[in-house]
Amino acid sequence: MVNHSSPADFLLLGFSEHPGLERILFVLVLASYLMTLVGNTLIILLSMLEPRLHSPMYFFLSNLSFLDLCFTTSCVPQMLVNLWGPNKTISFLGCSVQLFIFLSLGTTECVLLTVMAFDRYVAVCQPLHYTTIIHPRLCRQLAAVAWVIGLVESVVQTPPTLRLPFCSHRQVDDFVCEVPALIRLSCGDTSYNEIQMTVASIFILVVPLSLILISYGAIARAVLRINSATAWRKALGTCSSHLTVVTLFYSSVMAIYLQPKNPYAQKRGKFFGLFYAVGTPSLNPLIYTLRNKEIKRAFRRLLGKDVDSRES
Repeated sequence: MVNHSSPADFLLLGFSEHPGLERILFVLVLASYLMTLVGNTLIILLSMLEPRLHSPMYFFLSNLSFLDLCFTTSCVPQMLVNLWGPNKTISFLGCSVQLFIFLSLGTTECVLLTVMAFDRYVAVCQPLHYTTIIHPRLCRQLAAVAWVIGLVESVVQTPPTLRLPFCSHRQVDDFVCEVPALIRLSCGDTSYNEIQMTVASIFILVVPLSLILISYGAIARAVLRINSATAWRKALGTCSSHLTVVTLFYSSVMAIYLQPKNPYAQKRGKFFGLFYAVGTPSLNPLIYTLRNKEIKRAFRRLLGKDVDSRES
């Protein structure tokens, strides 16, 4: 049973109609959150402490790891409380903060993944000019642009969403305070908010994804001209991790923000939303480290097991 709340509170329903499923999800979410904390913190530390990782790719990767830490911490503790017991309440302030952070960091990740695709494009297609083009100052500027765009998007979209006339039951049919779920909660005219969300989806999702696909199209053409098997493997290793992360991220985000209006799509959107908020941040460190020899060697040196080794 879901408890009652004050008029200013929201109720995050999640899967409250399936208590048994919520207990299973509690364990999975907790395990994923711990993986997120350990994996992303490790990547940040290695990128800072290991001189061999002081390169643009790892600078952007450490930004992505920091973003994932902030992203999950903004919602997972509240989610765990809601999954464990009957208390599904979140205050209006808590919902507002969660919405603001979600919009800001989600937008930042879209732009950051585009920047990382550009970095991989230059590394594969312009290798001789890579250090000249992707210099430290440009890296800092591109990262700053990603964070600022995320902040601006959240400042623009959060207030109109929170000013909606919400229904008196204030039951958010989701795990977190997301724009689509809050629009569905409104009992008034949501035309402006839906138009705003559509326009934002085009600029924040479709445009960055198009730029990523264009970058990888150019990379694919460059790789097809390579006759060396070794160069093929190197190019594949350079891009495969990022391409996997892009696929996971955009498939889940687009399932949330571009879903049709029907009960089945909304139910499915809950699972995608859960994966977006919890799954991708925990998988990103694994994806970037499993096949990355540089990170593995840096980790061994950090543990003191490979201090004198200088593998090529």
